[in-house]
Amino acid sequence: MTDGSLTRPAVEALLQEFLDPETGRSLTQMEQVHSLTVGANRVDVTIGLTSYSAPLWQETCAALQQLLQSKLPGSPEVKVQAALHQSEAEPIGGIGLTVKSVIAVGSGKGGVGKSTIAASLAYGLKNSGCKVGLMDADVYGPSIPHLLGLEGRPTAENNRLQPILADGMPVMSMGFLVPPEEAVVWRGPMLHGAVTQFLRDTDWGDLDFLIIDMPPGTGDIALTLSQLLPLTGAVVVCTPQDVALLDAVKAVAMFRKVNIPMLGIVENMSYFLCPDNGQRYDIFGSGGARRKAETLEVPFLGEVPIQIDIRKRGDEGNTAGNFLDPAAAPYFEQICYKLIKNITSSRQANPPMPSLSVL
Repeated sequence: MTDGSLTRPAVEALLQEFLDPETGRSLTQMEQVHSLTVGANRVDVTIGLTSYSAPLWQETCAALQQLLQSKLPGSPEVKVQAALHQSEAEPIGGIGLTVKSVIAVGSGKGGVGKSTIAASLAYGLKNSGCKVGLMDADVYGPSIPHLLGLEGRPTAENNRLQPILADGMPVMSMGFLVPPEEAVVWRGPMLHGAVTQFLRDTDWGDLDFLIIDMPPGTGDIALTLSQLLPLTGAVVVCTPQDVALLDAVKAVAMFRKVNIPMLGIVENMSYFLCPDNGQRYDIFGSGGARRKAETLEVPFLGEVPIQIDIRKRGDEGNTAGNFLDPAAAPYFEQICYKLIKNITSSRQANPPMPSLSVL
């Protein structure tokens, strides 16, 4: 590069310093440069990116393009394309679960839309191209089957529970095993056994993300999960008013006490935009979760307003339809984006060590 000419080694040197979003390691170190062509004043490169970082593919390609154009002599024309780089998950936790990240979605109290957010997170990541599973750990009040419009009973094949599929996404819930009108009256050890079986004995396949819809409050399911497998972290859902925020603070404290990192806070039912007059009504107050997130030093992932159609789709078992509605989709897509962006930024700052299977 000293003579001002565009050379292949110069391009390769820049690719060496560009990090893969999932691993936090160099693209060249992880053999993710699939093709590279260097011409007189043009660079064409195809990089391999994993389905784990699918929500960030466009952003990653744009960042690499900007890097090459700004650092290479003559500001050459640069074209960056992404292709799928296969990367399978390793078993974690000693229970045979093959997943790269486990994310718990909790709340300090019920009625704040936690399950709607959990289901929407799963759908949003799936729609982006990630391999996602959704587990309903709210044993006493399993609402995921209803929100997703799922019915049926899991079968067993080769001593493995076969999850119910929602548009190809594996889902497991106590709601598939217990009739809707029956109550689950269990003590802690039975809850522990059910959660363990859902994780260990379900045929989840190879996943990028497993989203776990937690029971509301600060019960012992979080402790069970922390003992079974390493969680990437937790997302807490709350509404803006003080009485809900008080419980959200307890939920954050619970996750921290059992050494589950906090990935962020979501404010649900933030406001109501009246369709008749366009007037905004802060029914439960405004911005409380954002302010509390700053106080607790927890990332704020975004807000979701009260929308009649979001409620209707949940009642109709069509939560997936939130992403087809231009009035609702941007809120959920932003939350998914910020969640994955925060996780991958942390990985780039502190690349995870390769995991070794227990012999």
